[in-house]
Amino acid sequence: MKTDNKKNQKKTEKEIESLLKKMTLDEKISMIHGASLFRSGGVERLGIPGIETSDGPMGVREEFMSDRWIPAGNNDDRVSYLPSNSALASTWNPYRAYEMGKVLGAEARGRGKDVILAPGINIKRSPLCGRNFEYMSEDPKLTATLAVPFIRGVQDNDVAACVKHFAANVQETDRLMVDEKIDERTLHELYFPAFKAAVQEADAYSVMAAYNKVNGYHCCENKQLLDDVLRGEWGFDGAVISDWGGVHLTKEAAECSLDLEMSVFPDFDEYVLANPLKELIKKGEVSEEAVDAKVRNLLRLMFRLKMIGKEKADRKQGAYNTPDHRQMILRTAQESMILLKNEKQALPLNASKIRKLTVIGQNAAAIHSDGGGSAEIKALYEICPLMGLKCYLGGNTQVTYVPGYYVPEKRKTFDHNWQADSLDDLKASTAGVLTRDDGAPKDHRAEEEEHIAQRQREAAEVHEKNQALFAEAIEAAKDADAVIFVGGLNHYIDSEGADRADMKLPYEQDELIEALLKVRKDMIVTLIGGSPVEMPWKDKAQAILWSYYAGMETGTAFAGILFGDINPSGKLAETFPDVYGDCVTAKNGQFGVGGSISLEEGLYCGYRYFDRQRITPAFCFGYGLSYTHFTYSGLTFKTEKGGEIKLTFTVRNTGRRIGAETAQIYVAPIGAKADRPDKELKAYSKVELAPGKSRKVTVTLKREDFAYYDVNAHDFVTDAGDYEILVGASCADIRLKGIATLT
Repeated sequence: MKTDNKKNQKKTEKEIESLLKKMTLDEKISMIHGASLFRSGGVERLGIPGIETSDGPMGVREEFMSDRWIPAGNNDDRVSYLPSNSALASTWNPYRAYEMGKVLGAEARGRGKDVILAPGINIKRSPLCGRNFEYMSEDPKLTATLAVPFIRGVQDNDVAACVKHFAANVQETDRLMVDEKIDERTLHELYFPAFKAAVQEADAYSVMAAYNKVNGYHCCENKQLLDDVLRGEWGFDGAVISDWGGVHLTKEAAECSLDLEMSVFPDFDEYVLANPLKELIKKGEVSEEAVDAKVRNLLRLMFRLKMIGKEKADRKQGAYNTPDHRQMILRTAQESMILLKNEKQALPLNASKIRKLTVIGQNAAAIHSDGGGSAEIKALYEICPLMGLKCYLGGNTQVTYVPGYYVPEKRKTFDHNWQADSLDDLKASTAGVLTRDDGAPKDHRAEEEEHIAQRQREAAEVHEKNQALFAEAIEAAKDADAVIFVGGLNHYIDSEGADRADMKLPYEQDELIEALLKVRKDMIVTLIGGSPVEMPWKDKAQAILWSYYAGMETGTAFAGILFGDINPSGKLAETFPDVYGDCVTAKNGQFGVGGSISLEEGLYCGYRYFDRQRITPAFCFGYGLSYTHFTYSGLTFKTEKGGEIKLTFTVRNTGRRIGAETAQIYVAPIGAKADRPDKELKAYSKVELAPGKSRKVTVTLKREDFAYYDVNAHDFVTDAGDYEILVGASCADIRLKGIATLT
């Protein structure tokens, strides 16, 4: 780690050893497991506080009671609602990532937190993963280049980022027990790089171990992941925190590099690393040194955060709900929205020509900040698209809203909550307390049959209520000057603890969109969601705007883009398949299967798979339109010392509006010795240009950008030879090509 200079680090280590010598075994053990649902134990006698943690990636979560999953009921824990990581990744802008990290870190510190459980940087293997909205991309390079500044922004506030979930947490189905068989090369090339960058480049103070198993061992007890790779290969000396309820075996957890066990139960002294560990130490089955190692890492974390030591008085105090935070969130929201289609210059709309606007769709008026699982927050406010449009247009435009389709209401209760639903060995009491079950084998058939029956009842209810709603929407669309449809997904569907059943729009939205386009060919289709959806009507629509969950200023950004005050510059950070059947997880039939799954596709995830199989998606990785146009020219190479290749090219704005373009650089090996993807993203540059202006872009590719993981050498190697350099506006829209030779 680069955090401490050598002199200070030596001093810190001496203080750590001094504190350690003063502790009893009971005090040490109290530090390595939860003492409340979001706080670890401390040692008051020595001035060592507990570590205060909080979800999550989209804002600091509301306060809960210390021993049950019931909100504390405060009115002082409303916070800024940040764009989801999927939205952030769509900006392709590392500076926006830094700003969002800075906002999250400041608000966490302002709320008195020490560790914020973010960012989520798992690779998106399937569009059906219910938690994809929390993650950034299907590509490790893009994920790493955004995760690093995000983490730095968080930790600039004396708050630790807890990078999650290490490793390969790619599904929510059976997430506690699923065993993922992944080969060594795939782990190192696809699932590890963003975590490695988080540790070695961003100096992340903490890492969260995932729920799932990798190659036979739970991640929280996985010596290969935590000891050999994280600490051994990457040199991590921060704290490893378990996902809540992710630890199962005392001896195994004690003897690997897991430092802090957190869980969802109120019986804190019965945690795996509590009384059960003390008993094993008494029996001589586990050494006290194993506990000492964990305490050292936690104390080191505390010194870095200025929780203890002489610098404690200088710790930053943070702040939440500031005007600056809202402005940064707005800028990120504006850059995150992706224009997927714009025929006949349907967008931007001309506000001066619209006296009657019809807005159709539940997502126009929906609030998304309070759902999704651990990402949910209590937002200070959230401007929905309908409010954004009304605020923008003012009172001289008649805005008519109709819901269009029916969404069954699902009330939050505390006698039955998602924590219990998503952890298959838990049950919830009526008091909001989760209790351990008796360990007896369960027959889930009756439960699954009831879920199927419930889905059928909901589908019938939706269909019945939609008849009147569809007729109302079609009638409202006929005589308006403009019609905007706002549909998509919500956090009943995009949520922790469950995966989506399919990639289709819910609530019969496809039928409604088809019907509306028959009466209004010029209807603007906009969708909000956390992961791709099928769009069977896309060829009939003139304009399609996609937004991930974009935070508290969603509606403001939405209106600004639709009416042309903001030129869209978002690009897809994941592939949007035409149909789910085109995805690799549909082809091998292994997504969402309990027990054990084999990631047989290896490296061929996302655009790598679509490239190799020659499948054309609905919208490719890196794709996104603008209200202006850009040209690329003049690609040149220069070999630098050390084998680095410096390339330059020019991007020109040939349109009439100021706009930003993300130029993407892919590397394609020629005559590769090993099996390698057709091309892989290795760099990108986002440039903003006024009309008619151009800019020379310079990008340096390092030797490791041409490397692959050799399973025989157990290391990355770079072969000499020719490599095609591809520069384009997306992975399918390549504008410039050249061949670089490595010697």
